[in-house]
Amino acid sequence: MGDMTAPRRFPISFTKANRAVLQGMLIPPRRAYVEITDDTIEVRLGWAFSARIPRRLVARAGPGKPPTIPFTAGAHGWRGRWLVNGSSRGIVEIELSEPGRASTLGFPIRLKTLSVSLEDPEGFLAAVA
Repeated sequence: MGDMTAPRRFPISFTKANRAVLQGMLIPPRRAYVEITDDTIEVRLGWAFSARIPRRLVARAGPGKPPTIPFTAGAHGWRGRWLVNGSSRGIVEIELSEPGRASTLGFPIRLKTLSVSLEDPEGFLAAVA
């Protein structure tokens, strides 16, 4: 059956304070991750955000910039640019060659650029390359 590689999961990084806040919002860390398969990149932040990005749409993936608001956590975005984070550290940025689909709070959104805070940003970027 082909050379299917096992999915690789990269937890979203959290500060201690943000971990407590998001757990209080029923978003436990085990439901906050980026998972890579041969064909897709899935991003989840509990019930607050989800995206399933075909890997063929990834135009660029690299280190991202920390958020301009230092104490932010959750899913924030506008006009196709989204940040999903629990920390201002370990940010990676994924640019898409064409808009992808995602949802936040159950509402569909268009995704052009996604930044995510990860516990292992280097490992994620190596897996995407």
